[in-house]
Amino acid sequence: MVRSSRDYDESDVRIRPNRRGSRPRTKDRPKHEDAVVGRVLGVDRGRYRVRVTTPDGHHDLVAMRARELGRKGIVVGDEVHLVGDTTGAEGSLARIVRVGPRVTLLRRTADDTDPVERVLVANADQLVVVSALTNPEPRPRLIDRCLVAAYDAGMEPLLVLTKADLTDPAPFLEQYAPLSVRHVVTSRTADGIDGLEAVLDVLRGRVSVLVGHSGVGKSTLVNALVPDALRAVGVVNDVTGRGRHTSTSAVALPLPDDDGWVVDTPGVRSFGLAHVDPTRIVHHFPDLEPGTDGCPRGCTHDEEECALDAFVASGGAGPAGPSRLDSLRRLLRTRTAAGEE
Repeated sequence: MVRSSRDYDESDVRIRPNRRGSRPRTKDRPKHEDAVVGRVLGVDRGRYRVRVTTPDGHHDLVAMRARELGRKGIVVGDEVHLVGDTTGAEGSLARIVRVGPRVTLLRRTADDTDPVERVLVANADQLVVVSALTNPEPRPRLIDRCLVAAYDAGMEPLLVLTKADLTDPAPFLEQYAPLSVRHVVTSRTADGIDGLEAVLDVLRGRVSVLVGHSGVGKSTLVNALVPDALRAVGVVNDVTGRGRHTSTSAVALPLPDDDGWVVDTPGVRSFGLAHVDPTRIVHHFPDLEPGTDGCPRGCTHDEEECALDAFVASGGAGPAGPSRLDSLRRLLRTRTAAGEE
């Protein structure tokens, strides 16, 4: 006998339990009190190479970011807390569940109008600006930007000048003498790099980030400092005078005897400072800052009443004063233009 639809009632319908909603939701998250602490050495397509130190030594492992971290970024140098398989065995995969507080954070933008910050490295204490003295020619304004970024991040800067075998470094160093920025000069020889030991002396016991535009010899220097690094080395184009990008991502490498770290970064052709407040920029030109005492209130340091012109004319910033003031004003103009857009 066929029953009509009117003969059915709710007792005839089977209701399947909603398994997804059967467990009460909670905002409490696991505390992961047994998490292992490690340091991020490299990032590659959503996988993180992490070094874990134990009483018996250290080992590297591969980890992924836990969903509970959301969109929180993880970069080279971060201290992370891991759970899961932290043995580092082949095929194992740990989970990063927490990121520790950052002491320093080196950032840059594509240009001075780009609102998107690109974090290079966390928890480094020294920014090493590598520049060739020739082939390619040094770029003082790029170096100035790197120095501003270092001071703003609370990092100590260091200049490493390469290819001193091709030209005298003295004229270039005169530009930075008033800043008292530490520097090391290196040159190529038949036996390797002259001045390498001096570079090692200022890197030992520290976490140092190496930054420089392509072709300056940064990767050659890294390979000499860390012989098993095997960083690709590029050449300088004879027509454009520019180098080819060889490092594609930041990577932390241990110095011999684990006495410090160097972080090699991809070659840069620009170093935007959109994240730096324009009113603070002049404070990062310590050779010029004393000259601002005579400036009128609210001085932009790029106007007729600015006292920096007289300060530089009197030799207050040394022989390099005019070029340094020009660099400051170029930087301020780009930042002011970015703020007006």
